[in-house]
Amino acid sequence: QVQLVESGGGLVQAGGSLRLSCAASGRTVGNLGMGWFRRAPGKEREFVAAISWSGGSTNYADSVKGRFTISRDNAKNTVYLQMNSLKPEDTAVYYCAASNRLRAVVVESQYDYWGQGTQVTVSS
Repeated sequence: QVQLVESGGGLVQAGGSLRLSCAASGRTVGNLGMGWFRRAPGKEREFVAAISWSGGSTNYADSVKGRFTISRDNAKNTVYLQMNSLKPEDTAVYYCAASNRLRAVVVESQYDYWGQGTQVTVSS
């Protein structure tokens, strides 16, 4: 079993930056593909970014390409999401997820473990 705890969310003005962290316990993330998803008010949860077990492969949603960067530190059992040039439409609850598949998975149903989420609010 894997427990995931997100942190780093908050309120930021448009154009600003935030870095989300996802700390894992119960199992080393070095054996897991990791991802970030988000759910905006009134919308379904959507894929944001994913990273393979080694960090050598990443995938991003078109809406965040060039602005967000996913990374991982397997020694610290932590995954990060650096979010720059934030827009009001990035406002959402952001979820960290882990997959037993080692690659950078983009499909929500292929994730096995989920965190509780952290709120990100971008004001205009």
